[in-house]
Amino acid sequence: MTDATFNEKPAVTLPDCDNGIPLVDLRGIAKTFGTNRVLDGLDLTMYPGEAIAIIGPSGTGKSTILRIIAGLLAPDNGDIYIAGQQRLGLIEDAQDPVGIGMVFQQAALFDSLTVEENVGFLLYQHSTLSARQIHGLVEEVLEMVGLPGIASRYPAELSGGMRKRVSFARAIVSNPQNPTDRPALLLYDEPTAGLDPIASTVIEDLIRDIQRSRGCSSYLIVTHQDSTIRRTADRVIFLHRGQIQWNGTIADIDQTDNPFVRQFFSGNIEGPIQLVQ
Repeated sequence: MTDATFNEKPAVTLPDCDNGIPLVDLRGIAKTFGTNRVLDGLDLTMYPGEAIAIIGPSGTGKSTILRIIAGLLAPDNGDIYIAGQQRLGLIEDAQDPVGIGMVFQQAALFDSLTVEENVGFLLYQHSTLSARQIHGLVEEVLEMVGLPGIASRYPAELSGGMRKRVSFARAIVSNPQNPTDRPALLLYDEPTAGLDPIASTVIEDLIRDIQRSRGCSSYLIVTHQDSTIRRTADRVIFLHRGQIQWNGTIADIDQTDNPFVRQFFSGNIEGPIQLVQ
């Protein structure tokens, strides 16, 4: 591929926001670890363009849902449909009809690799792009997340907030030779955990900026932080004991009488949510 060809941006196939087909459709999903039934017949439907926060107390299966949607973990029971197509097995068994990117809680960067090597890892491993072309793509997404000029640094040289943004860049970089790889769905697992309020605001704004810049892009975000919930989500799903206990908009949070939501946002120790000893 010549540089001239590389600079011609191919059309990207994304799900039609108005086609009525759910981007994600989980039906009766169950998952047990040992004797702990984490998900218990869960149903969840998400449409293109949606921004959904999954909230609830720790240990209730929020991150498990993300890993099942990403195809990294198989449910014990239930059906998974991605853009109308049933997934059988894990993501390594068959490619989904749309790209899915995941940002892990701890950034999960390779300490021995530079930022460029981390962001472009899958391109180096699974594409025929030249090193020069990958470098250009990496610089482009680093610019998008507000980190130009750091490609040669190592993760140990970055702050926690910078490492988070590098993991965002890795999640959204895609191969122009295969436009369907471009993520139509991003999964964020506690992206602001452990960050100070200013760094959290930067990450929250970035999540929204990425969505706006990518047309029909959608995301699911797992978070406990009030500011992150209110600034990044349009719809909120409250998960407890493996099932959805409440589903509403951001505006509904302060209006609902749902006891799970009221206890969660007030921090009251009295209520239906009990700490596991």
